[in-house]
Amino acid sequence: MQEIAMVQSATPSVLAKVVALALGGVLVFVASYLVHGLYNARTLLRREFSAYFLSPIAYVLFVVFLAVTGYLFNRTFDLLTTAGPKGTEFPMQAMFADERFWLVFLFIPPILTMRLFAEERSTGTLEMLMTAPLMDWQVVLCKYLGCLAFYVVLWLPTLAYLPALLGWHGFEFHAPSSISSIVFLIGLIVFALGLVLQFPVNLEPTTRLSGLVMILAGIVVGVLGGMRHFQSDGVHIIDFQSEIDPFPVLSTYLGMFLAGAMFLSIGILVSSLVKDQMVSALIAMGLSLLFLVAGFWRPEQDGGLFYRTLYFFSVPLHFERSFTRGIFDTRPIILYVSTAFFCLFLTVRSLESRRWR
Repeated sequence: MQEIAMVQSATPSVLAKVVALALGGVLVFVASYLVHGLYNARTLLRREFSAYFLSPIAYVLFVVFLAVTGYLFNRTFDLLTTAGPKGTEFPMQAMFADERFWLVFLFIPPILTMRLFAEERSTGTLEMLMTAPLMDWQVVLCKYLGCLAFYVVLWLPTLAYLPALLGWHGFEFHAPSSISSIVFLIGLIVFALGLVLQFPVNLEPTTRLSGLVMILAGIVVGVLGGMRHFQSDGVHIIDFQSEIDPFPVLSTYLGMFLAGAMFLSIGILVSSLVKDQMVSALIAMGLSLLFLVAGFWRPEQDGGLFYRTLYFFSVPLHFERSFTRGIFDTRPIILYVSTAFFCLFLTVRSLESRRWR
């Protein structure tokens, strides 16, 4: 009887591993296919990304965003140096749970995405783009990733605030001592090798494509291994010497990236449906407001059905309760990723429908 019970208990675990390996293989295949398609459309991706640095609106948005985050940084730094109940324990929460930040954030994705397809339709260049030797998903993904890359650039200057907010003193390096630390180190090495393969000018397309796959694989492996490694209580490869826990910084920036990816996908979907850029921005703001309303109106935290439903869709509450405290809540992550994929799918279908008109 004991042997039968052991066999029955081992069967689900083996089945789970087989399913996980199968899903991993499918994900690797899909990622390789997407990377290959993006490499063939790299000229369009480069054009979409560089177009933001030629637009005055992007620079105005850049200045406003940095002015607001700079003001919030100064306010948060004062709270950190204030004793008593007026101080703060979570500096990232004091910065990014503020309603003034979300008021500015409401305008960022619609303004970044309003020109992507609406401008092409109004100027008549969309028809020329659709006759290019590219598939519809390549066009959508290139425009989306170019916009997402500029969104990441928008956040880079805020990294200068972190040493002061965390009381950073430096790093300590240790040899890998666990499986998760080894996986994290392997991810970093694969990512670095993939980057090195992108620098040579005269390089075969297959080698450069292999480098792109290595970059993607390094990011996935490094993130998975790093999350498990740095959440453990053992000796870490890199120990951050700071007065405040640095893990909420990682969770906040990851949450901002995923939330931004969701809002940008909403904006690009709206831009593919209308011709006027301002109309696209206004509609995208209206749809985004459904996810940001809790940033301006705070309901009573009674734990009832209404509050739980509102919490599931309210991005500011996700950051106030989870991300800025160093907590990875899978519910908002699933919301962000699924909404982004769904909106991109609808955008591709929107472009496909133009071929049948």
